[in-house]
Amino acid sequence: MAMAPSRVISLLCLLVTLLISHTTAQPSFLYHFCMNDKGNYTENSSYQTNLNTLLSTLSTNTQIDFGFYNFSEGQNSDKVNAIGMCRGDIKPDACRSCLNDSRLLLTQRCPNQKEAIGWYDNCMLRYSNRSIFNTMEPDPTYFLWDQNNATDVDQFNDALRGLVDSLRSKAASGDSLKKYAAGSASGPSFQTIFALLQCTPDLSEQQCNDCLVRAISDISSCCSGKTSGRIGKPSCNLRFDTSPFYDSSADASPSSPPQVPPPPDTSTKGNSNTTRIVIAVVVPIVGIAVLVISACIFLRARKQRKNVDTEGVGEVEDEIEPTETLQFNFDTIRMATNNFSETNTLGRGGFGPVYKGKLSNGQEVAVKRLSMNSGQGDVEFKNEVQLVAKLQHRNLVRLLGFSLERKERLLVYEFVPNKSLDYFIFDPIKRAHLNWETRYKIIGGIARGLVYLHEDSRLRIIHRDLKASNILLDKEMNPKISDFGMARLFVMDQTQANTSRIVGTYGYMAPEYVMQGQFSVKSDVFSFGVLVLEIVSGQKNSGFRNGDRIEDLIGYAWKSWREGTASNLIDPTLNAGSRNEIMRCIHIGLLCVQDHLADRPTMASVVLMLNSYSHTLPVPTEPAFFMNNRGLSDIQSWEYNSGTTEPSKLKSKSVKSHSSEVSTDEPYPR
Repeated sequence: MAMAPSRVISLLCLLVTLLISHTTAQPSFLYHFCMNDKGNYTENSSYQTNLNTLLSTLSTNTQIDFGFYNFSEGQNSDKVNAIGMCRGDIKPDACRSCLNDSRLLLTQRCPNQKEAIGWYDNCMLRYSNRSIFNTMEPDPTYFLWDQNNATDVDQFNDALRGLVDSLRSKAASGDSLKKYAAGSASGPSFQTIFALLQCTPDLSEQQCNDCLVRAISDISSCCSGKTSGRIGKPSCNLRFDTSPFYDSSADASPSSPPQVPPPPDTSTKGNSNTTRIVIAVVVPIVGIAVLVISACIFLRARKQRKNVDTEGVGEVEDEIEPTETLQFNFDTIRMATNNFSETNTLGRGGFGPVYKGKLSNGQEVAVKRLSMNSGQGDVEFKNEVQLVAKLQHRNLVRLLGFSLERKERLLVYEFVPNKSLDYFIFDPIKRAHLNWETRYKIIGGIARGLVYLHEDSRLRIIHRDLKASNILLDKEMNPKISDFGMARLFVMDQTQANTSRIVGTYGYMAPEYVMQGQFSVKSDVFSFGVLVLEIVSGQKNSGFRNGDRIEDLIGYAWKSWREGTASNLIDPTLNAGSRNEIMRCIHIGLLCVQDHLADRPTMASVVLMLNSYSHTLPVPTEPAFFMNNRGLSDIQSWEYNSGTTEPSKLKSKSVKSHSSEVSTDEPYPR
């Protein structure tokens, strides 16, 4: 009986895959990135020729003996720049072998991409069509960690922090051949902590230091309290473990400079014959593989299109990139939430209710069900699916999937058990359980999440609705930024934009946004500053109680700072905790809410301020919305003229007009 064509092609796919893996397999990367947004090259182009020429010199370049390689090939738009760096304790032969594996695998994993980067345990290789030498680049970043927790997390973190801080300065002060430091320190329960820090040696001391500061601050995002972790960036990397993983006898100080490598010797007859044999064997295999794999992809795509249920799906679905792995069946979600039972309701947000659910595999989820009669729902749904699905960070709520069936629009998120920050911080009883250590961790986590949104993700995203109710807390009280329905995407070189539709929450919105519709990363910085002052004081920004009087929080904070009584702002329930740390956070909060956006720091600078006491803070100027300034009274008048007849209810009512649409504070996360 004749075999069906699809089964024949499937069999050929399997055979070709096995053949290719047998003949061309390389060890897998720890992590790699193909920079699709940096452009592609065409087959047999000058760029590809220059790339192949440049990478082919790796195995013969004597600079590798010192663990670092940076060369260029070509001119103008076809110029290729490459950097290869081996771990500081790796011997030359092992280094050469690692980089050789990297050049073969990276071009396979990232075919036609002009920029790519890959990490092995022993080395890193990257190439690009833009200048990458003498430049500190903190992203893209990868994190790896094991699941073992330290016996005493606080003691372990303190010992680790002391170790990496001492190694940071040592690594940064290295020479132009090697910026590397490794060492160990005693941890709790008789453990020894080993750590290794390294930068590409083309960086200056300050650039290396800045990169490693970022890597160290990322420890709390990826692997706080874990006994092993790695953080890799294009310009630097960090690793720690309770088991020795580096060669402590390796010489970290090269004694002589590298020599310019001789050109490859192509005159040997044996080499020429070998090359012809390889070409004769590999080219036909690759040609057949391309044809068969193309057929496989075509058949699979056609099958997937047949399986998609498009009943009741409007034009929003057409605008969303097909994300098959993220799409949930509506009945699956309905069963998980017990048919959207009221008893499963977590809260009601601006665009619909949120339900707790449990999938068939036991995983708990939070399901946002957008209101069918919401005129905003389609836009917000599209925003969240397109943006949030691409974001992966410990301090962002993770989108697990969505459903677009029966005119229902559902978003499925990871379940975060401890509700939202406002549930704790504004309750006079519950906030007493938030000691300063926890509050400081929350502040730092929010800051790192914003740095990821603004700088470190593949996209530049402005949240536009950062507030206490949109900060969820996991079981360890780590903060997770949520609700991206109002977020806006920027291209990487864009700095600000304008809108006639003002969205957000009063009290958290920057003045240039409220008054002129201008928003930028500095708009989120302003909201962050308000949040910091709320976390320190335990009071809402719109209703700070000073004795029998109700004042706005920003105005009171500025007046107290100016009069030298800023300690009056501190929540009385904070009986313990570093006073210097608390006062520094008040200082940072005031810097973030300054009137002129150019005076506000970036979130990357804020993270540095929070993690380095050697960083001197500038003196803040009078903040926006201070009562004696243009701000708060103007906003109240503008709100009144927008159609709200009772100014006293503005904090509890949504304001809508032809040009403004502002969400309200809510008791539960959305």
